[in-house]
Amino acid sequence: MAPQTFAQKAIARAAGRAEVAVGEIVDARPDLILSHDNTAAIARMFYQLGLKRVKDPDRLAITLDHAVPPPTPRHAQNHAEIRRFVAEQGVRHFFEAGRGICHQVLSEEALVLPGQMILGADSHTTHFGWMGAFGAGVGRSEVLALWATGEIWLRVPESIRIVLEGRMPAGVTTKDLCLRIFGDLGADGGLYRSVEFAGPGVHALSIESRMTLTNFMAEFGVKNAYLPPDDAVFDWLAPRRARRTGEPTEAVWERIAAGALYPDPDALYEAECVYRLDDLEPMVACPHSVDHVKPLREVAGTRVDMAFIGTCTNGRLEDIAAAAEILRGRRIAPGVRLLVIPASSEVLQEALRRGYIQALVEAGAMIGVPGCGPCMGNHMGIPAPGEVVISSGSRNFRGRMGTPEAEIYLASPAVVAASALRGRITDPREVLSPVRA
Repeated sequence: MAPQTFAQKAIARAAGRAEVAVGEIVDARPDLILSHDNTAAIARMFYQLGLKRVKDPDRLAITLDHAVPPPTPRHAQNHAEIRRFVAEQGVRHFFEAGRGICHQVLSEEALVLPGQMILGADSHTTHFGWMGAFGAGVGRSEVLALWATGEIWLRVPESIRIVLEGRMPAGVTTKDLCLRIFGDLGADGGLYRSVEFAGPGVHALSIESRMTLTNFMAEFGVKNAYLPPDDAVFDWLAPRRARRTGEPTEAVWERIAAGALYPDPDALYEAECVYRLDDLEPMVACPHSVDHVKPLREVAGTRVDMAFIGTCTNGRLEDIAAAAEILRGRRIAPGVRLLVIPASSEVLQEALRRGYIQALVEAGAMIGVPGCGPCMGNHMGIPAPGEVVISSGSRNFRGRMGTPEAEIYLASPAVVAASALRGRITDPREVLSPVRA
Protein backbone atom coordinates (compact mmCIF):
# COMPACT_ATOMS: atom_id res chain seq x y z
CA MET A 1 0.00 0.00 0.00
CA ALA A 2 1.32 3.45 -0.92
CA PRO A 3 1.98 5.88 1.95
CA GLN A 4 -1.15 7.88 2.77
CA THR A 5 -1.80 11.37 4.13
CA PHE A 6 -4.53 11.93 6.72
CA ALA A 7 -6.93 13.11 4.01
CA GLN A 8 -6.35 9.96 1.98
CA LYS A 9 -6.95 7.74 5.01
CA ALA A 10 -10.07 9.60 6.14
CA ILE A 11 -11.66 9.62 2.69
CA ALA A 12 -10.74 5.98 2.14
CA ARG A 13 -12.45 5.07 5.43
CA ALA A 14 -15.58 7.05 4.49
CA ALA A 15 -15.59 5.37 1.06
CA GLY A 16 -15.11 1.86 2.44
CA ARG A 17 -11.80 1.56 0.63
CA ALA A 18 -8.37 0.36 1.74
CA GLU A 19 -6.69 3.34 0.09
CA VAL A 20 -7.33 6.19 -2.33
CA ALA A 21 -5.08 8.21 -4.61
CA VAL A 22 -4.69 11.99 -4.65
CA GLY A 23 -6.93 13.45 -7.36
CA GLU A 24 -9.23 10.42 -7.40
CA ILE A 25 -12.99 11.04 -7.13
CA VAL A 26 -14.70 8.64 -4.75
CA ASP A 27 -18.17 8.10 -3.31
CA ALA A 28 -17.96 8.89 0.42
CA ARG A 29 -20.42 8.34 3.24
CA PRO A 30 -19.91 10.94 6.01
CA ASP A 31 -20.61 10.14 9.64
CA LEU A 32 -22.46 13.43 10.19
CA ILE A 33 -24.18 16.01 7.97
CA LEU A 34 -24.36 19.55 9.34
CA SER A 35 -26.69 22.43 8.54
CA HIS A 36 -27.89 25.48 10.46
CA ASP A 37 -30.25 28.36 9.68
CA ASN A 38 -29.87 27.46 6.00
CA THR A 39 -31.74 24.20 6.69
CA ALA A 40 -35.06 25.79 5.67
CA ALA A 41 -33.78 26.67 2.20
CA ILE A 42 -32.37 23.16 1.74
CA ALA A 43 -35.61 21.61 2.97
CA ARG A 44 -37.66 23.62 0.47
CA MET A 45 -35.49 22.31 -2.37
CA PHE A 46 -35.74 18.80 -0.92
CA TYR A 47 -39.55 18.84 -0.96
CA GLN A 48 -39.74 20.62 -4.34
CA LEU A 49 -37.90 17.65 -5.85
CA GLY A 50 -40.66 15.39 -4.58
CA LEU A 51 -38.49 13.84 -1.90
CA LYS A 52 -40.28 12.78 1.28
CA ARG A 53 -37.82 11.29 3.76
CA VAL A 54 -34.12 11.84 4.45
CA LYS A 55 -31.96 8.74 4.11
CA ASP A 56 -30.75 8.61 7.70
CA PRO A 57 -32.06 11.30 10.10
CA ASP A 58 -29.66 10.15 12.82
CA ARG A 59 -26.75 11.40 10.71
CA LEU A 60 -28.20 14.94 10.53
CA ALA A 61 -27.18 17.64 12.98
CA ILE A 62 -29.05 20.94 12.81
CA THR A 63 -28.31 24.04 14.86
CA LEU A 64 -30.03 27.44 14.93
CA ASP A 65 -27.16 29.89 15.33
CA HIS A 66 -26.79 32.46 12.56
CA ALA A 67 -29.68 34.78 13.48
CA VAL A 68 -30.59 34.19 17.12
CA PRO A 69 -32.83 35.48 18.50
CA PRO A 70 -34.45 36.03 15.08
CA PRO A 71 -34.16 39.76 14.24
CA THR A 72 -37.01 39.91 11.69
CA PRO A 73 -40.28 38.11 10.93
CA ARG A 74 -38.52 36.50 7.95
CA HIS A 75 -35.86 34.99 10.21
CA ALA A 76 -38.50 33.83 12.69
CA GLN A 77 -40.41 32.12 9.88
CA ASN A 78 -37.18 30.47 8.75
CA HIS A 79 -36.67 29.02 12.22
CA ALA A 80 -40.29 27.83 12.35
CA GLU A 81 -39.82 25.97 9.04
CA ILE A 82 -36.70 24.30 10.41
CA ARG A 83 -38.50 23.13 13.54
CA ARG A 84 -41.25 21.60 11.38
CA PHE A 85 -38.67 19.83 9.21
CA VAL A 86 -36.90 18.47 12.28
CA ALA A 87 -40.17 17.11 13.66
CA GLU A 88 -41.30 15.64 10.33
CA GLN A 89 -37.98 13.90 9.71
CA GLY A 90 -37.32 12.73 13.26
CA VAL A 91 -33.98 14.52 13.55
CA ARG A 92 -32.62 13.84 17.04
CA HIS A 93 -29.53 16.05 16.88
CA PHE A 94 -31.31 19.41 16.84
CA PHE A 95 -30.04 22.35 18.88
CA GLU A 96 -32.31 25.29 19.50
CA ALA A 97 -31.55 28.99 19.30
CA GLY A 98 -29.36 29.94 22.24
CA ARG A 99 -27.43 26.67 22.45
CA GLY A 100 -24.64 28.18 20.38
CA ILE A 101 -22.66 28.04 17.17
CA CYS A 102 -22.86 24.75 15.29
CA HIS A 103 -19.14 23.87 15.31
CA GLN A 104 -18.70 24.62 18.99
CA VAL A 105 -21.92 22.82 19.95
CA LEU A 106 -21.23 19.64 17.97
CA SER A 107 -17.74 19.52 19.49
CA GLU A 108 -19.15 19.90 23.00
CA GLU A 109 -21.74 17.22 22.29
CA ALA A 110 -19.02 14.85 20.99
CA LEU A 111 -21.15 13.99 17.97
CA VAL A 112 -18.02 13.75 15.81
CA LEU A 113 -14.96 11.74 16.77
CA PRO A 114 -11.34 11.46 15.57
CA GLY A 115 -11.02 9.75 12.21
CA GLN A 116 -14.64 10.40 11.27
CA MET A 117 -16.00 12.62 8.49
CA ILE A 118 -18.41 15.53 8.88
CA LEU A 119 -19.65 17.49 5.88
CA GLY A 120 -21.60 20.68 6.46
CA ALA A 121 -23.35 23.53 4.73
CA ASP A 122 -20.96 25.96 6.38
CA SER A 123 -17.45 26.81 5.23
CA HIS A 124 -16.00 26.63 8.75
CA THR A 125 -16.70 22.90 9.02
CA THR A 126 -12.91 22.63 8.76
CA HIS A 127 -13.21 23.27 12.52
CA PHE A 128 -13.44 19.55 13.33
CA GLY A 129 -9.85 18.96 12.33
CA TRP A 130 -8.95 20.05 15.87
CA MET A 131 -9.76 16.50 16.99
CA GLY A 132 -8.35 14.77 13.92
CA ALA A 133 -11.69 14.47 12.10
CA PHE A 134 -12.17 15.23 8.39
CA GLY A 135 -14.42 18.30 8.32
CA ALA A 136 -15.31 20.04 5.08
CA GLY A 137 -17.81 22.63 3.96
CA VAL A 138 -20.10 21.79 1.04
CA GLY A 139 -22.89 23.61 -0.77
CA ARG A 140 -26.60 23.45 -0.06
CA SER A 141 -27.27 21.25 -3.07
CA GLU A 142 -24.62 18.83 -1.84
CA VAL A 143 -26.29 18.68 1.57
CA LEU A 144 -29.61 18.02 -0.16
CA ALA A 145 -27.98 15.10 -2.00
CA LEU A 146 -26.56 13.81 1.28
CA TRP A 147 -29.99 13.94 2.90
CA ALA A 148 -31.46 12.00 -0.02
CA THR A 149 -28.75 9.39 -0.57
CA GLY A 150 -26.37 9.52 2.41
CA GLU A 151 -23.39 9.72 0.05
CA ILE A 152 -21.51 12.25 -2.05
CA TRP A 153 -18.63 12.40 -4.50
CA LEU A 154 -15.39 13.83 -3.13
CA ARG A 155 -12.11 14.52 -4.86
CA VAL A 156 -9.12 13.43 -2.78
CA PRO A 157 -7.16 16.65 -2.15
CA GLU A 158 -3.45 17.31 -2.34
CA SER A 159 -1.96 17.93 1.10
CA ILE A 160 0.26 20.62 2.61
CA ARG A 161 2.22 19.88 5.78
CA ILE A 162 2.81 22.67 8.30
CA VAL A 163 5.24 21.80 11.08
CA LEU A 164 4.92 23.70 14.38
CA GLU A 165 7.94 23.93 16.67
CA GLY A 166 8.34 25.56 20.07
CA ARG A 167 5.68 27.22 22.22
CA MET A 168 3.56 30.37 21.93
CA PRO A 169 4.95 33.42 23.77
CA ALA A 170 2.70 35.20 26.26
CA GLY A 171 0.13 37.38 24.49
CA VAL A 172 0.35 35.43 21.22
CA THR A 173 -2.30 32.94 20.07
CA THR A 174 -3.14 30.56 17.25
CA LYS A 175 -5.15 33.42 15.74
CA ASP A 176 -1.82 35.18 15.23
CA LEU A 177 -0.32 32.01 13.75
CA CYS A 178 -3.16 31.76 11.24
CA LEU A 179 -2.83 35.39 10.24
CA ARG A 180 0.90 34.94 9.78
CA ILE A 181 0.24 31.94 7.50
CA PHE A 182 -2.34 33.89 5.46
CA GLY A 183 0.03 36.81 5.12
CA ASP A 184 2.88 34.56 4.03
CA LEU A 185 0.98 32.30 1.62
CA GLY A 186 -2.15 34.24 0.62
CA ALA A 187 -5.84 33.67 1.24
CA ASP A 188 -5.96 31.06 -1.53
CA GLY A 189 -2.68 29.39 -0.57
CA GLY A 190 -4.47 26.27 0.64
CA LEU A 191 -7.18 26.15 -2.02
CA TYR A 192 -8.83 22.69 -1.99
CA ARG A 193 -5.90 21.32 -0.06
CA SER A 194 -5.75 19.25 3.10
CA VAL A 195 -3.62 21.28 5.49
CA GLU A 196 -2.07 18.86 7.97
CA PHE A 197 -0.28 20.27 10.99
CA ALA A 198 2.51 18.34 12.67
CA GLY A 199 5.40 18.78 15.07
CA PRO A 200 5.87 19.16 18.81
CA GLY A 201 4.26 22.59 18.83
CA VAL A 202 0.86 21.02 18.17
CA HIS A 203 0.81 19.21 21.50
CA ALA A 204 1.70 22.39 23.39
CA LEU A 205 -1.56 24.00 22.24
CA SER A 206 -4.70 24.02 24.36
CA ILE A 207 -7.80 22.30 22.99
CA GLU A 208 -9.53 25.63 22.40
CA SER A 209 -6.47 27.02 20.60
CA ARG A 210 -6.54 23.99 18.32
CA MET A 211 -10.18 24.72 17.51
CA THR A 212 -9.27 28.25 16.47
CA LEU A 213 -6.47 26.97 14.25
CA THR A 214 -8.49 24.51 12.19
CA ASN A 215 -11.63 26.66 12.13
CA PHE A 216 -9.80 29.70 10.79
CA MET A 217 -8.08 27.63 8.11
CA ALA A 218 -11.33 27.94 6.14
CA GLU A 219 -10.07 31.42 5.20
CA PHE A 220 -7.00 29.79 3.67
CA GLY A 221 -9.26 28.10 1.11
CA VAL A 222 -8.63 24.57 2.43
CA LYS A 223 -10.82 21.53 1.90
CA ASN A 224 -10.01 20.39 5.41
CA ALA A 225 -7.48 20.99 8.18
CA TYR A 226 -6.00 18.41 10.52
CA LEU A 227 -4.22 18.24 13.84
CA PRO A 228 -2.97 14.85 15.08
CA PRO A 229 -5.13 13.90 18.09
CA ASP A 230 -3.40 13.11 21.38
CA ASP A 231 -4.40 12.20 24.94
CA ALA A 232 -5.59 15.75 25.60
CA VAL A 233 -8.13 15.38 22.79
CA PHE A 234 -9.30 11.96 24.00
CA ASP A 235 -9.56 13.26 27.57
CA TRP A 236 -11.75 16.16 26.39
CA LEU A 237 -14.07 14.06 24.24
CA ALA A 238 -14.44 10.84 26.23
CA PRO A 239 -16.55 12.07 29.18
CA ARG A 240 -18.78 14.05 26.82
CA ARG A 241 -19.35 11.04 24.58
CA ALA A 242 -19.88 8.82 27.63
CA ARG A 243 -22.67 11.11 28.85
CA ARG A 244 -24.41 10.58 25.52
CA THR A 245 -24.03 6.82 25.43
CA GLY A 246 -24.14 5.89 29.10
CA GLU A 247 -20.95 3.85 28.76
CA PRO A 248 -17.97 3.95 31.13
CA THR A 249 -15.67 6.83 30.25
CA GLU A 250 -12.61 4.55 30.15
CA ALA A 251 -14.19 2.30 27.50
CA VAL A 252 -15.22 5.30 25.42
CA TRP A 253 -11.70 6.74 25.71
CA GLU A 254 -10.19 3.53 24.35
CA ARG A 255 -12.63 3.39 21.45
CA ILE A 256 -12.03 7.02 20.51
CA ALA A 257 -8.26 6.56 20.58
CA ALA A 258 -8.52 3.39 18.49
CA GLY A 259 -10.45 5.25 15.80
CA ALA A 260 -7.93 8.06 15.38
CA LEU A 261 -6.10 8.37 12.06
CA TYR A 262 -2.54 9.60 11.51
CA PRO A 263 -0.67 10.21 8.25
CA ASP A 264 2.08 7.78 7.33
CA PRO A 265 5.56 9.12 8.16
CA ASP A 266 6.57 8.87 4.50
CA ALA A 267 3.34 10.30 3.06
CA LEU A 268 3.84 12.62 0.09
CA TYR A 269 2.99 16.32 0.49
CA GLU A 270 2.68 19.01 -2.14
CA ALA A 271 4.56 21.45 0.10
CA GLU A 272 5.92 21.75 3.63
CA CYS A 273 6.35 24.82 5.84
CA VAL A 274 7.89 25.18 9.29
CA TYR A 275 6.81 27.80 11.86
CA ARG A 276 8.58 28.41 15.15
CA LEU A 277 5.87 29.43 17.56
CA ASP A 278 8.43 31.21 19.79
CA ASP A 279 9.10 33.70 16.99
CA LEU A 280 5.47 34.80 16.51
CA GLU A 281 4.08 38.17 17.50
CA PRO A 282 0.54 39.63 17.53
CA MET A 283 -0.77 40.08 13.99
CA VAL A 284 -3.68 42.02 12.49
CA ALA A 285 -5.57 41.53 9.21
CA CYS A 286 -6.31 44.98 7.82
CA PRO A 287 -9.29 45.96 5.65
CA HIS A 288 -10.55 44.49 3.40
CA SER A 289 -8.89 41.08 3.08
CA VAL A 290 -7.95 38.33 5.49
CA ASP A 291 -4.47 38.13 3.94
CA HIS A 292 -3.83 41.88 4.17
CA VAL A 293 -1.83 41.08 7.27
CA LYS A 294 0.62 43.23 9.22
CA PRO A 295 2.37 42.89 12.56
CA LEU A 296 0.28 44.70 15.14
CA ARG A 297 3.14 47.09 15.84
CA GLU A 298 2.69 48.52 12.32
CA VAL A 299 -0.98 49.43 12.83
CA ALA A 300 -0.89 50.22 16.56
CA GLY A 301 -2.71 53.44 17.37
CA THR A 302 -5.42 53.06 14.71
CA ARG A 303 -8.73 54.42 16.05
CA VAL A 304 -11.37 51.88 17.11
CA ASP A 305 -15.12 52.56 17.35
CA MET A 306 -16.38 49.02 17.92
CA ALA A 307 -14.77 45.87 19.28
CA PHE A 308 -16.24 42.39 18.92
CA ILE A 309 -15.20 39.14 20.62
CA GLY A 310 -17.00 36.00 19.48
CA THR A 311 -17.78 33.81 16.43
CA CYS A 312 -16.93 30.18 15.74
CA THR A 313 -13.30 31.21 15.42
CA ASN A 314 -12.85 32.95 18.78
CA GLY A 315 -15.84 32.82 21.12
CA ARG A 316 -14.57 30.15 23.49
CA LEU A 317 -13.87 30.23 27.21
CA GLU A 318 -10.14 30.95 26.97
CA ASP A 319 -10.94 33.85 24.60
CA ILE A 320 -13.39 35.37 27.07
CA ALA A 321 -10.94 34.72 29.90
CA ALA A 322 -8.21 36.62 28.04
CA ALA A 323 -10.51 39.61 27.61
CA ALA A 324 -11.61 39.52 31.25
CA GLU A 325 -8.00 39.40 32.42
CA ILE A 326 -7.25 42.59 30.52
CA LEU A 327 -10.43 44.46 31.45
CA ARG A 328 -11.04 43.39 35.05
CA GLY A 329 -11.22 46.48 37.25
CA ARG A 330 -10.97 48.80 34.24
CA ARG A 331 -13.36 50.58 31.84
CA ILE A 332 -13.34 50.52 28.06
CA ALA A 333 -12.46 53.80 26.38
CA PRO A 334 -15.16 56.47 25.99
CA GLY A 335 -16.90 56.25 22.64
CA VAL A 336 -16.03 52.58 22.13
CA ARG A 337 -18.58 49.74 22.16
CA LEU A 338 -17.42 46.26 23.14
CA LEU A 339 -19.64 43.31 22.28
CA VAL A 340 -18.85 39.84 23.63
CA ILE A 341 -20.82 36.81 22.41
CA PRO A 342 -19.94 33.37 23.79
CA ALA A 343 -19.80 30.57 21.23
CA SER A 344 -22.19 28.37 23.22
CA SER A 345 -24.41 28.21 26.27
CA GLU A 346 -21.80 25.95 27.87
CA VAL A 347 -19.15 28.63 27.40
CA LEU A 348 -21.53 31.29 28.75
CA GLN A 349 -22.38 29.28 31.86
CA GLU A 350 -18.74 28.60 32.68
CA ALA A 351 -17.77 32.23 32.01
CA LEU A 352 -20.52 33.29 34.41
CA ARG A 353 -19.37 30.80 37.04
CA ARG A 354 -15.78 32.04 36.86
CA GLY A 355 -16.72 35.72 37.04
CA TYR A 356 -15.53 36.61 33.54
CA ILE A 357 -18.91 37.95 32.44
CA GLN A 358 -19.22 40.15 35.52
CA ALA A 359 -15.76 41.59 34.89
CA LEU A 360 -16.61 42.34 31.27
CA VAL A 361 -19.98 43.91 32.04
CA GLU A 362 -18.41 46.06 34.76
CA ALA A 363 -15.85 47.18 32.18
CA GLY A 364 -18.68 48.35 29.91
CA ALA A 365 -19.10 45.37 27.59
CA MET A 366 -22.38 44.17 26.12
CA ILE A 367 -23.02 40.40 26.29
CA GLY A 368 -24.94 38.67 23.48
CA VAL A 369 -26.92 35.45 23.12
CA PRO A 370 -24.66 32.52 22.13
CA GLY A 371 -24.55 32.41 18.35
CA CYS A 372 -22.89 34.06 15.38
CA GLY A 373 -23.98 37.60 16.24
CA PRO A 374 -22.86 40.36 13.85
CA CYS A 375 -20.21 38.23 12.11
CA MET A 376 -22.22 38.03 8.88
CA GLY A 377 -24.05 41.33 9.29
CA ASN A 378 -27.43 39.97 10.40
CA HIS A 379 -27.89 41.86 13.66
CA MET A 380 -26.57 42.38 17.21
CA GLY A 381 -23.89 44.92 16.47
CA ILE A 382 -23.81 46.37 12.96
CA PRO A 383 -21.24 49.18 12.57
CA ALA A 384 -22.16 52.57 11.15
CA PRO A 385 -20.68 53.85 7.88
CA GLY A 386 -17.16 55.14 8.42
CA GLU A 387 -16.65 53.29 11.69
CA VAL A 388 -13.64 51.12 12.48
CA VAL A 389 -14.20 47.65 13.95
CA ILE A 390 -11.66 45.33 15.51
CA SER A 391 -13.03 41.81 15.59
CA SER A 392 -12.01 38.33 16.63
CA GLY A 393 -14.09 36.99 13.74
CA SER A 394 -12.90 35.27 10.61
CA ARG A 395 -13.71 37.63 7.74
CA ASN A 396 -13.21 41.31 7.04
CA PHE A 397 -14.17 41.81 3.40
CA ARG A 398 -16.13 44.94 2.58
CA GLY A 399 -19.68 44.66 3.90
CA ARG A 400 -19.09 41.47 5.89
CA MET A 401 -20.63 42.96 9.04
CA GLY A 402 -23.48 44.56 7.10
CA THR A 403 -21.94 47.96 6.35
CA PRO A 404 -19.80 48.31 3.20
CA GLU A 405 -18.46 51.67 4.39
CA ALA A 406 -17.06 50.26 7.65
CA GLU A 407 -13.49 49.04 8.08
CA ILE A 408 -12.89 45.70 9.83
CA TYR A 409 -9.61 44.64 11.38
CA LEU A 410 -9.17 41.04 12.54
CA ALA A 411 -7.12 40.09 15.59
CA SER A 412 -7.02 37.83 18.63
CA PRO A 413 -9.50 38.36 21.49
CA ALA A 414 -6.69 39.73 23.67
CA VAL A 415 -5.88 42.35 21.05
CA VAL A 416 -9.57 43.21 20.71
CA ALA A 417 -9.93 43.68 24.48
CA ALA A 418 -6.78 45.78 24.76
CA SER A 419 -7.92 47.93 21.85
CA ALA A 420 -11.35 48.46 23.44
CA LEU A 421 -9.58 49.52 26.64
CA ARG A 422 -7.42 52.12 24.90
CA GLY A 423 -9.76 53.12 22.05
CA ARG A 424 -7.07 52.33 19.52
CA ILE A 425 -5.38 49.17 18.27
CA THR A 426 -3.15 48.07 21.13
CA ASP A 427 -0.76 45.22 21.88
CA PRO A 428 -2.25 43.33 24.85
CA ARG A 429 1.22 42.91 26.33
CA GLU A 430 1.27 46.66 26.95
CA VAL A 431 -1.78 46.61 29.24
CA LEU A 432 -1.13 43.44 31.21
CA SER A 433 0.80 44.08 34.41
CA PRO A 434 3.82 41.84 35.14
CA VAL A 435 1.74 40.04 37.77
CA ARG A 436 -1.09 39.36 35.35
CA ALA A 437 1.19 38.41 32.48
